[in-house]
Amino acid sequence: MYAIVKTGGKQYKVALGDKLNVEKLPGEVGDKVELTTICVVDGKDVIADPAKAAETKVEAVVVEQFKDKKVIVFKFKKRKNYKRKRGHRQNLTRIQIVQIGSEKYKEPAKKTAKKAAKDADEAPKKAEKADKAEKAAKADKPAKDAKKAPAKKAPAKKASAKKAEDESAKDADKKSE
Repeated sequence: MYAIVKTGGKQYKVALGDKLNVEKLPGEVGDKVELTTICVVDGKDVIADPAKAAETKVEAVVVEQFKDKKVIVFKFKKRKNYKRKRGHRQNLTRIQIVQIGSEKYKEPAKKTAKKAAKDADEAPKKAEKADKAEKAAKADKPAKDAKKAPAKKAPAKKASAKKAEDESAKDADKKSE
């Protein structure tokens, strides 16, 4: 089930337990606020008429009053030497939806004693598996480090003996002429 509510000139799609930031609402932390409903969608029915949807009550609890991050407003007109820089931080309210119509939000149940005991039993087993994995990783590292160093390049080849003889023969022929 969800509803579309209107607050602060904006519309929000909300479901039970949703937390959202809206324009500043009057009220302290923990106060209940009723929101204007525009549309309600139940698994089977859709109430799109704002007059009928307004009969459905959507309640939220104020979680926090805060300011949004700073927005820089820079005004500029070219060739007129007109520049104005202003900063603005919008006041916002964080709310949590606790009721839509007859449905109420229930906080998720914390772990029961049985689940906590079960998790405590599994924790040492997980720790042992992690230790084994670390030891295996450490055992693999020396093998990787022991790899051969990259092969050195072979020294540059010298001119073959035939080429040297041919060159010396040519030099001799030039001298004789």
